[in-house]
Amino acid sequence: MFEVFGGILGGALGGIFRLAPEVLKFFDKKNERSHEMLMFARQCELEQIRGQMKLAEIGAQREAAVDVGVMDAFNAAIEQQATMVKAAGGWAASLSASVRPVVTYWILLVWSFVHLWFGWNSWLAGASPIEVFKMMMSPDFSALLAGTINYWFLDRTLKQRGL
Repeated sequence: MFEVFGGILGGALGGIFRLAPEVLKFFDKKNERSHEMLMFARQCELEQIRGQMKLAEIGAQREAAVDVGVMDAFNAAIEQQATMVKAAGGWAASLSASVRPVVTYWILLVWSFVHLWFGWNSWLAGASPIEVFKMMMSPDFSALLAGTINYWFLDRTLKQRGL
């Protein structure tokens, strides 16, 4: 009986050991496929990031080209104005040179008067000084002030550099 049982046990163990490599190969191929799928997904993400970086680079180059064009136009306008003033000479040159400062002072004066009037009326209506100040320092006013200051100082800086 031990011989029959030993033969059956040996046959069963032999079958199990014969099937074990096939089962291990199945799980190994399954892991390999999931690894390849993960690597493919990562590669797709990498290509997407590369594409976004290339688009950003193209956009930056385009913006740089636009900025160069704007600076060229700005320089041309300054040169044209300078030659016009030189050609006019005398009182016409003085009048031409006074236009920008007079317009700048006028705009800042009007805008400041409107802001002070607005602030005064807001304060009389009961608004707190902090709220009035926040309302007065609007993005429009800040842009006007910054643009005016940049215009005058940038213009002088560019003239000093010969641009």
